[in-house]
Amino acid sequence: MSNDIKNIGREVIDLQIKALKKLKNSIDNSFQDAVNAISKCKSKVIICGVGKSGKIASKISATLSSVGTPSFTISASDCSHGDLGRISKKDILILISHSGNTEELKNIIRYAKTNRITLIGIISNKKSYLYKSANIKLLLPQVIESGFGIVPTSSTTTQLSLGDALSIALMRIKNFSKLDFKKFHPSGNLANKLKTASDLMLTKNKIPFVNENETIKSALVTLNQKKLGFIVIINNQGFNKGIFTDGDLKRSLQKNVNVEKKKIKSVMTKKPFLVEDNALITDIIVKMNLRKITSVCVYNKKNKNKIIGVIHIHHILKFLK
Repeated sequence: MSNDIKNIGREVIDLQIKALKKLKNSIDNSFQDAVNAISKCKSKVIICGVGKSGKIASKISATLSSVGTPSFTISASDCSHGDLGRISKKDILILISHSGNTEELKNIIRYAKTNRITLIGIISNKKSYLYKSANIKLLLPQVIESGFGIVPTSSTTTQLSLGDALSIALMRIKNFSKLDFKKFHPSGNLANKLKTASDLMLTKNKIPFVNENETIKSALVTLNQKKLGFIVIINNQGFNKGIFTDGDLKRSLQKNVNVEKKKIKSVMTKKPFLVEDNALITDIIVKMNLRKITSVCVYNKKNKNKIIGVIHIHHILKFLK
């Protein structure tokens, strides 16, 4: 019996895999037309479906909004009772329907045609009212459903996947970056993965700045006070000249360097590892591990010679907990 149940699960998934392969082969110029039309939209993308297609519409709308294309869903039944007023002529309307002849969508289709609103149809029936009415027709392949061949499963999978494909294509052509994505996801695991140097770095008076002409002994005062294990060496103009670490101090003492007379610039590391303020923390820690270092200096691309922040490995480890 347990094997029978597992086989049922495999059969359902297998049907959906076959449906997705069909969908992949069905992508044509209409997909490109849809992406181009949505990318030029100066207002919102409004998505509507009935039944299970309505659930898919909500997910597609949420994904579009999260990657830089403002979108919301509307209820097909509510549109017959005033919600058609939520659709403006500058909007793009996406209607999702397996049959394309759902009664609840007909009033919306007529409204779109009357007001010359761009209508994109995601549809499986080429002979349907929606297919004939849509300005851009995204024809889904005929697929086999699970559960006596009638339960919406394979068809909703193709609808959802097509929506994801539209969303990612739009993200790419709009040059929507990881940092843009971060703005719309300020909390949760996604936000943590997208934390940048600017989110963790110490700034302003917390940065252990020391002038390059100070003696080693004088610089050690700042090294001890800031308790970061390193200091940032700058010139009179405030430009970065290097760093001096606990390790540099040990090497200097081993060489019997005169710490009272020698200037810090004579023993500093002249080309420290720097990162831009928008560099991802996950990338930074990999590079720190490769270099076997415990601290980095942060700059803004406007001026690489000016240090605007510092990060110690302890800050990163605390963040990763």
